Amino acid sequence: MERTLNPDELERIATEGYLYFYPMVLMEMTRRVSTNTAHGEKIARGPMGAFVHARAFPPGNFQTVVRPNFDTLYSTAWLDLAAEPYVISVPAMEGRFFMLPLYDMWSEVFASPGTRTHGEGPLTFALCHPQWRGELPAGIERINAPTPTVWVIGRTETHGVGDYAAVHELQDAMRLAPLSTWPDFAPMPFVKDEGIDMKTPPMIQVESLSARDYFMLASDLVAKNPPHPTDWGMLARLARTGFVAGAPFDLDLVESTVREAYEKSRTRAAEQMRRRFATIVPFVNGWASVADMAVWGNAYLKRAMIALAGLGANPGEESLYPNLQRDGNGETLRGTSHYVLHFDAGQLPPVDAFWSLTVYDPRGYQVENELSRFALGDRDELVYRDDGSLDIFLASDHPGDAQVANWLPVPEGNFVVTMRLYLPRDEALDGRWNPPPARRLD
Repeated sequence: MERTLNPDELERIATEGYLYFYPMVLMEMTRRVSTNTAHGEKIARGPMGAFVHARAFPPGNFQTVVRPNFDTLYSTAWLDLAAEPYVISVPAMEGRFFMLPLYDMWSEVFASPGTRTHGEGPLTFALCHPQWRGELPAGIERINAPTPTVWVIGRTETHGVGDYAAVHELQDAMRLAPLSTWPDFAPMPFVKDEGIDMKTPPMIQVESLSARDYFMLASDLVAKNPPHPTDWGMLARLARTGFVAGAPFDLDLVESTVREAYEKSRTRAAEQMRRRFATIVPFVNGWASVADMAVWGNAYLKRAMIALAGLGANPGEESLYPNLQRDGNGETLRGTSHYVLHFDAGQLPPVDAFWSLTVYDPRGYQVENELSRFALGDRDELVYRDDGSLDIFLASDHPGDAQVANWLPVPEGNFVVTMRLYLPRDEALDGRWNPPPARRLD
């Protein structure tokens, strides 16, 4: 390590390192919790190397990931490609929005089969480690994965509870197996790891890690999951503090000035994210919207912020997520107040698929309500005004029978609202269209 680095520079590099590794550390914690369950025991959880299909929308107490949607049924899998490729086959999805983004361990989407990319027809492909040199059977397309560990998050459009059976049929037609057994699937024996905390949400587990444990885990993960080629500059800066990618890093074994800098990194990273949020994520009408997601390049702060807000973000061309953080007066949204979102005629969310609104608490988790209604959108039986405009009511208490069709229940405390635009049109992506402000009614 260079001895010319002063304490301020050490702290800057350590903070950059915390932000750089945060998505991968959170991905790993999510993987551990998600795969440390026998198949069929819990929603959205199952062992490595197998599809786990959500057969219903998440319950009110679901906290494995933040900001789950209530528009699609998930089909997820965690894969280890170190030994051999995995083959995935999906059926035709005629007349139904579908996407299957593939995430590397840095939380970036490296491919996204689905309606927008390959169309509505069937597709069979093999996920391969770049160094794998074998031959694939005819008809199987090769997709190289940047890291040996891959997270697959399929989303199949679902029109409410009455549509479950049709979606289940499509999920059952999806296939996943190692190349050596394809097209047959032989599940690996499941052994539960009793050392994994299965009660605390992954995000909270990451926040609870000591600096020593956080960077020790990061050093182990980066040795297994290669950095992107454009990360050279970040790795060079870290190496000046003694953190060398591919080598163990233990804060108990470094100089006190380095240890002190890394021990301050989480607090400084959190401060930096709070300070930069308003500039990195622009606010319009109280909504924060980011169109260029899922492929971050060297925007490490932005990547960490989006991982914190909602791990598993999609490319903006697939789905756009404006988040309502403030009302029309710039104040925090509170369940003690009543709000209305008014969409003028001709100004409804511009999409080629569909749109919805979902309410979460400030941490990103849904909250139980008397209707068990967590989302509302254009596929629901909304009541429009005579002029074609639309009002959506946000309130914690029942608004009365006349407004209940357009009522999205909110918690009694603070809350946020996520709008989802599936296959958004250009005017939503380039900022010509923005959601309306939330007008407080009392």
